[in-house]
Amino acid sequence: MSHEPSDGFPALDEAHFQLTDLGALGLPEAGPPPRILLLYGSNRPRSFSRLLTFEAERILQRLGAETRVFHPSGLPLPDDAPETHPKVVELRELVAWSEGQVWCSPERHGAMTGVLKAQIDWIPLSMGAIRPTQGKTLAVMQVSGGSQSFNAVNQMRILGRWMRMITIPNQSSVAKAWQEFDDDGRMKPSSYYERVVDVMEELVKFTLLTRGRSDYLVDRYSERKEQAAALAKRVSLEKV
Repeated sequence: MSHEPSDGFPALDEAHFQLTDLGALGLPEAGPPPRILLLYGSNRPRSFSRLLTFEAERILQRLGAETRVFHPSGLPLPDDAPETHPKVVELRELVAWSEGQVWCSPERHGAMTGVLKAQIDWIPLSMGAIRPTQGKTLAVMQVSGGSQSFNAVNQMRILGRWMRMITIPNQSSVAKAWQEFDDDGRMKPSSYYERVVDVMEELVKFTLLTRGRSDYLVDRYSERKEQAAALAKRVSLEKV
């Protein structure tokens, strides 16, 4: 479930912040808010990927999105518990609910964390006739304890492609994350914060643009051909 967002936006310059212009996107003025699921990749008590995720959630809510944050503490390792485990069920229900997602991971030993990867590994490519992530939008972010790096976000982009998601062009990488948050866990004004706002604005726009069109956008010639061949084979067998 989502956390309780703190009041206010101390790092946001209101003079330059804009809500999504549906008319500029060629969309009707009315419609349900985009549903965004946020995942983070650390269970530490003071987790900077969690704090960055919460900051992104506040911005998304300000942009009119409906949000949920999945808390990975208690999620078993993939294949180490049945699919009926409560945390696995919770995660899969949130994935099915979402139209778009945010993945945020620390960089650990030059890669995304196992905590983040385990969450993705519990999400099947298909559940019966449903592909739970196909055609959904994705934004990727990472935090680092040292200099800026893009190893984790690059890995998550590859993973998003594997999960058949529409990953937006923009991304966030926060270097020396330990000095970018105050004692209350709020992000300080900086170019890093501005980039997070940029990414969330873009995610909302792409989610709204692809709404109702995602199935067509990811429709594949090779799969249509394969399905036609499978159907022809079934029909042939039925005639025998």
